[in-house]
Amino acid sequence: MTINKKDISIVVADDHPMLLKGLFDELIENGYNVVGQADNGMKALELILTLEPKLALLDIEMPLLSAFEVVKMAKDKLTETKFILLSYHKEEEYVLQAKALKINAYLLKEDSFFTIERCIDKVINEESFFSPHLKNTLLRNTSDKLKQFSQLTASEISILKRIAQSKSSKVIAEELGVSIRTIDNHRTNIIKKIELSKETNTLTNWALLNKKAISEL
Repeated sequence: MTINKKDISIVVADDHPMLLKGLFDELIENGYNVVGQADNGMKALELILTLEPKLALLDIEMPLLSAFEVVKMAKDKLTETKFILLSYHKEEEYVLQAKALKINAYLLKEDSFFTIERCIDKVINEESFFSPHLKNTLLRNTSDKLKQFSQLTASEISILKRIAQSKSSKVIAEELGVSIRTIDNHRTNIIKKIELSKETNTLTNWALLNKKAISEL
């Protein structure tokens, strides 16, 4: 489905003035309806909630609120805005966190404006889009991890989040009002579902490594 560019309202946010201006100017020159721009996460969130744009293009690392925090808060307010993240980061932890938050797209700042336009078209048509500069192995790994997360029960996710905060089985048991044995049984089940080895501290180390994504589950 083709949508007139003038009907695509967009908020852009980046704390680098030149990058923000460059993106704003490119979008305007190519016929998009840019309704607001922000140089920090808090302002971006206010614009999204007030203007309710179809799209928000957000730099991941901004003052006051990160793009991840903006998306989470906006979604808590039931916004229908779709999100495209812009970043220099190619690391798995960032892409996994974006996918865990069900963010529509992830672009790299090295991507061309042609790629940005392809991405906008995909997202507007309810599809996801990830930068062609991201390795296929990375995208497969993050998809596999999300599938593993989806197998966990609500109780297991609750426990996994606490493990990612470096809490011991004893502390988790006290917080949840259950026995340590119950927590250890859950840990065993989590290890099986996400296919980890049974070595001591393997689950804790894995949870700490994926802490940001786990926090979004």
